[in-house]
Amino acid sequence: MLQLDFYGTLVAASLVLLLGRGLVTRVGFLRAYNIPEPVAGGLMVALVLLVLRLFDIEVRFDTSLQTPLMLAFFATIGLSADFASLKKGGRVVGVFVLAVTGLLVVQNAMGIGLATALGLDPLMGLLTGSVTLAGGHGTGAAWGATFSEKYGLASASELAMASATFGLVLGGLIGGPVARLLIKRTQVPGCSKDKPRLPKGFEQPNKERSITPFSFIETLALIAVSLLAGNLLNGALRETAFELPTFVCVLFVGVLLRNGLSALGLYQVFEREVSVLGNVSLSLFLAIALMSLKLWDLAALALPIFIILAAQTLVMALFAIFVTFRVMGSNYDAAVLAAGHCGFGLGATPTAIANMQAVTQRYGPSQIAFLVVPMVGAFFIDIINVIVIKLYLALPFFGVA
Repeated sequence: MLQLDFYGTLVAASLVLLLGRGLVTRVGFLRAYNIPEPVAGGLMVALVLLVLRLFDIEVRFDTSLQTPLMLAFFATIGLSADFASLKKGGRVVGVFVLAVTGLLVVQNAMGIGLATALGLDPLMGLLTGSVTLAGGHGTGAAWGATFSEKYGLASASELAMASATFGLVLGGLIGGPVARLLIKRTQVPGCSKDKPRLPKGFEQPNKERSITPFSFIETLALIAVSLLAGNLLNGALRETAFELPTFVCVLFVGVLLRNGLSALGLYQVFEREVSVLGNVSLSLFLAIALMSLKLWDLAALALPIFIILAAQTLVMALFAIFVTFRVMGSNYDAAVLAAGHCGFGLGATPTAIANMQAVTQRYGPSQIAFLVVPMVGAFFIDIINVIVIKLYLALPFFGVA
């Protein structure tokens, strides 16, 4: 076994990103279907590691940097959100929340229905529904432990991790093709028909920006304060009715910092720099997450569970095409939102952002998508998911309360 330390893992993640850039640049299929660079490079490395394991060679990474990078990304999302922009997206956010809620209900109904038909415990269907797909690894781990301890479901935590991993992979793979299909079908141009819009922030991950050492330190300080205060807030809310995931607390602090400093006239956030640091954090986070995937855990999934997860992937794609796209306006912004929905509907918000970046980099900017998806993916989906899961568990069908 080869164990890479912190520095070795950082080097490997950097090389994965370079590999992903090379693959997307040279492989027409990846470029045509808008596969994000971290997903392309990370999956290639994960496949190589799967082959090496067949020869009893295992490589392990130090993933201690993964969580700080994810939290830093959400801090930059918060620092990029000003209240004026949030007001603009009010109605669109409300409609998208309804679409997201609809998917959560459908995912759980699909999971429970297929599990029952295949002779499995209905709780397994719930675990392979919104618990792990929309919820991700964190929510899956929490509910997996609950299902094992309270409801006696064997191997619930292992199943949760494998299902969340499956979702993370597929969420990054189907978003681009779904958006491409919608854009080509509706013949929507890359920019607004009314007037061109200049891309900003996370919409242009590859744009060169002027950054000074001092401005870099200022922005880094804001991110650090968001991380510290967000973790303290998370600790204060733990085991209360208001408990939220750490990344939501960090994002919330970032929003308060951005708007509080601006309202007091003390400081204006340097948005271009925030987006640079956010994109770096996002890319490295996804690279580490995907290159360290244990694909053999997916291969070890029992066939019935694999059938459920494959069906969930198909449902996500169809829901994005026939529901999300249509209720969001059947236009270019709706196509980008559909790609983002695939990202966090199966995987996580960072995957959604990467999906949208891959689409907008090719077809043009969509400012409303980059406003709405981070808000819904960070603030609303986890809260709504908990409510939906508890409502399902309260059904007499389960025999649990």
